[in-house]
Amino acid sequence: MSSSASDTSAAANTDRAERTQADILRVATAEFAANGYAGARVDEIAARTRTTKRMIYYYFGSKEGLYLAVLERVYAQIRQVERGIQVAELAPDEALRTIAEATYDHHTTHQAFIQLVSIENIHRAEHLKQSETILRENATAITLLEEVIDRGVRAGIFRDDIDAVDVHMVISAYACFHVANRHTFAAIFDRDMLDPQLQDSHRRLIGDMIVATMTDRRGR
Repeated sequence: MSSSASDTSAAANTDRAERTQADILRVATAEFAANGYAGARVDEIAARTRTTKRMIYYYFGSKEGLYLAVLERVYAQIRQVERGIQVAELAPDEALRTIAEATYDHHTTHQAFIQLVSIENIHRAEHLKQSETILRENATAITLLEEVIDRGVRAGIFRDDIDAVDVHMVISAYACFHVANRHTFAAIFDRDMLDPQLQDSHRRLIGDMIVATMTDRRGR
């Protein structure tokens, strides 16, 4: 086999392996989100990806390794959304609104993320704490907000007594509620918070609330 043919074959094998791993992670995300860490079955993931349990363990080491890879993947997706926002081109209040609305949209379309975060909280973040990748990558969420808040404070738009971690907490709380509490809320109040007809008004409401919080100077 020529060198070029060998290189082509190696590249094809690499592409195939990457596609297989991506497919495993996609199916595993749904399996862990639906059944939790303890209830998820690697055999089921293998069956739905037309791979084998042995192959999954070859790529990810163990069930825990696969679960951790799933967590790293879903956290990377929301951080990628945030990095895609050109905050420097927006006024501070519009930048903050855009971050809040983008977070809401992400959680609406990636409900497995909220389910997995809820599951990991049940486990007291014991798996997440093992990932240097998650801890490192998620620092960018705070850095982004710090930049926006600093500009807003210097411009006299934002109050200066709320830090970026608190703002991140408030955005996360507002943006995940409709997914995390969908079924209990619907049972009690007869309203499906994921009804498509509600999404635009809820998105605007969340943007309004976070901007109002940061521009409210009463009681300071």
